Amino acid sequence: MPRTVAEGFRDFLASLTPSSTESLASTSHRVSIEGCLKNNFVLNRLFRTGSFGNGTSISGYSDVDYFASLGRDDLSASSSYTLTRVRDAIDKRFPNTGVRVNCPAVRVPFGTIASETTEIVPADCVSTAGNQKYLVYDIPDCEGGWMRSSPDAHNDYVRSINNKHTGRVKPLIRFIKAWKYFRQVPISSFYLELRVAKYAEGETSILYEYDVQRVFDLLYRNNLANMQDPMGVSGYVRPCKTEVMLDDARSKILTASVRADKALEAYKKDDFKVAFDYWGLLWDGKFPRYYK
Repeated sequence: MPRTVAEGFRDFLASLTPSSTESLASTSHRVSIEGCLKNNFVLNRLFRTGSFGNGTSISGYSDVDYFASLGRDDLSASSSYTLTRVRDAIDKRFPNTGVRVNCPAVRVPFGTIASETTEIVPADCVSTAGNQKYLVYDIPDCEGGWMRSSPDAHNDYVRSINNKHTGRVKPLIRFIKAWKYFRQVPISSFYLELRVAKYAEGETSILYEYDVQRVFDLLYRNNLANMQDPMGVSGYVRPCKTEVMLDDARSKILTASVRADKALEAYKKDDFKVAFDYWGLLWDGKFPRYYK
C-alpha cells in the first residue's frame, strides 16, 4: 500500500492501464471485421480511434473503436439507415455475438472482456483541416443525420497538451474516465477527454491531488454544458446522448465534486488518511488505501 500521495496516484494509474493481454485482445478481431466490411462495402480505410487509439483507455472497461471510411455509394443521407446496413452485414458474419447499433457505431461484443468489444463507426471522408494536415469525416449524429469528426486532429490536440505537461495530462484524463466507469456515469468519454485537455491547456503544471478537484469543480460549475471543439471540426460536443442521461450525470458530478473537495481539504491539512478515504469514495473503493 502507498505511503505518499504520489505513490497513491502512481499505483492507481498502474491499475487503470490495460495489460499486454488486453492490448493484444483489442486488435485480435480487426482482420475478420475488415474482411467483412470489404466483402460488403467499398472500404477506403479502417483505423483505430477512441481511448485505445489515444492512450487513455481504462483497464477492464474501455472497448475498441474504429472508423470505417466507406465509399460514397455505400452511404445514405440517413445515417440511421447506414448504421443498419453495417450492422446487418456484420451480424451476418458474426451471428452469435449480439451485434447491435450503439450510435454513432455498430457494437460487436466479442469475448468476455471489454477490450474485445469492437465498435465500428461508418464514416465519409469529406474534407481536411489544419492546413490539410488532418482528414475530416462525417459520422452518424444519432439523430439520423451526420456530424463532423477528425480523430487525427483531436488526438494531435490531446497529444500536444500532454507533451506540454511532460506526460501528465493523459493520466489525468484516465483518472476522470475511471470515475465515469466506476460510478456508471452516462457521459461521453470524448467529451471528458476534450474537457480535461482544454483545462490543462491553460495550466502551468499538473498536480493530481489539486487538478482532480479542479476538473470536477469545472464540470460542476459549467453544469456539463456543450463544449466547443478546440480544433474547430466538430462544432459543439455534447456530454450526453439524452436529457435523462444529462440529469443523471449532473447529479453524479455534484457528488464527485464534493468528495474531491474534501479530499483536497484533507490533503492540505496533511491528513493523508482522510484524503485517501475520500479519493476511495470518489472512485468507488478502487483508489489505493493509505498505509502509514
